[in-house]
Amino acid sequence: MATITLTTDEINALIAERDTAVTERERLQGQLRTVTVERDLLQERVNAMLRKLFAAKSEARGTEQKDLFLNEAEALAPTAAAPIAEEVVADDIEVAGHTRKKRGRKPLDPNLPRDIIRHELPESERICTHDGAALVEIGVEISEQLDIIPQQVRVIQHQRVKYACPCCDQGIKVTPAPARIIPKGLLTESALAWVVTSKYMDALPLYRQAALLGRFGGDLSRTTLASSIVKVGQATQPIINLLRDHLLDADLVHADETVIQVLKEPGRAAQTKSYLWAQVSGTGPPIRLFSYAPGRGGTHAATLYAGIRQGTVLMSDGYEVYNGIAQANGLTHLGCWAHCRRYFVEAEAVIPKAARGPEQPATRFIAAIGELYAVEAGARDLSPEQHQQRRTERSRPVLARIEAMLLQHLHAVVPNSLLGKALHYLSAQWPKLIRYVENGAWPIDNNLCENAIRPFVVGRRNWLFSDTVGGANASANLYSLIETCKANRIDPYGYLVRLFRALPFAQTADDFEALLPWRLAQPTP
Repeated sequence: MATITLTTDEINALIAERDTAVTERERLQGQLRTVTVERDLLQERVNAMLRKLFAAKSEARGTEQKDLFLNEAEALAPTAAAPIAEEVVADDIEVAGHTRKKRGRKPLDPNLPRDIIRHELPESERICTHDGAALVEIGVEISEQLDIIPQQVRVIQHQRVKYACPCCDQGIKVTPAPARIIPKGLLTESALAWVVTSKYMDALPLYRQAALLGRFGGDLSRTTLASSIVKVGQATQPIINLLRDHLLDADLVHADETVIQVLKEPGRAAQTKSYLWAQVSGTGPPIRLFSYAPGRGGTHAATLYAGIRQGTVLMSDGYEVYNGIAQANGLTHLGCWAHCRRYFVEAEAVIPKAARGPEQPATRFIAAIGELYAVEAGARDLSPEQHQQRRTERSRPVLARIEAMLLQHLHAVVPNSLLGKALHYLSAQWPKLIRYVENGAWPIDNNLCENAIRPFVVGRRNWLFSDTVGGANASANLYSLIETCKANRIDPYGYLVRLFRALPFAQTADDFEALLPWRLAQPTP
């Protein structure tokens, strides 16, 4: 067998060629890994977008968290066993050996006005068939139906009597016009309250209101309705200022913001995003306050929180501006576990069904956060001291477990993936997220504020935008009044009618203070 002899130069050339091939292979392998990661990230984004467009929006999962994240509308929806026409109410009846549920139609509100219609037998049938004696009345059988009278549009005609001296033409006097919230306004206070509640409580746009009123003879243009809303919203500003004073004095304040579009804003394009800032009191009288601002920066937030007491607890999501507000005003800042959980829900949702399971990191985090909420659900009726004790015993070990999982997975996943974003959000917010266990009166999440914003978001889908800055400010004021009424369990329409009638006569700070929702008592009938 022939022996191949290579020179030193040939050997070095082969070694160099081999090293070049290895280097090229490693380069290609690195590119393949990069391309694979980029492909997976893009596929994850596509799956997330498809889920956002077509999948259910509920974050509820298994039975262990059913009561914590249940969609109330789905829970209360009628089923085949309980049709819509028959609202069923169950009362407990004690029976020997067990408790039986008494079922029947829910009674109508006893405070509703009632028209009584008597149905009597004709005279010819009031004779006993056995002995011919005349029948006498011994009682009545009562059944009730709910009747609805459609909108009744009428005109209130004010006649201001004029007086004159019979001896000269210099003594003419006219009865003064009554004070109104909108001087020379076309709509009465009750009509204004109806328009406001229809738009900001029932999410009925003004053009639909105009069409609805037109069917009943109220021929009003949308421009007239819009102008009336702006004026009445501006007139309520003293009440809004007082609500802000009370909110900034609260021991706990929730904060959030959402997008609003204003078409005619000086110096800005119609497509530019503006914001509606929400502030909710967590202690004291329930207050829901909304404020319009053209941006989302710290300067706008600083104005809204100017005058807040040092030491107040601020609950918010992870938006960085709130960190600046907390530091500048000496506030105790809490993080929102519901917002944190949402990131892991999004990360879990894009996992292929075949790969899902309890061993997935996102699923493990969601289950652990569910344990924190289970502790809260079982402590709703406890005092703050007892609540804090329960958190110390049950929540702190869960938090320690979550922290260990965070350290295990934080640098083991791609940062730009949904799971990576969830982990980095959890890591950045960790000091604020665990702070709630220090006080039994502090909340675990910012759901109180998010729930207050939800009616605005629903309404925004219908009316889409505000035309002017004045309209946006008026909308913020009127949303504040309606949501504050709802939080205090006060009928918004009735309150607005009383407020609109009383505002023109308020002069002093005490006068305006008496007009706050929880102070302006409903008159007894």
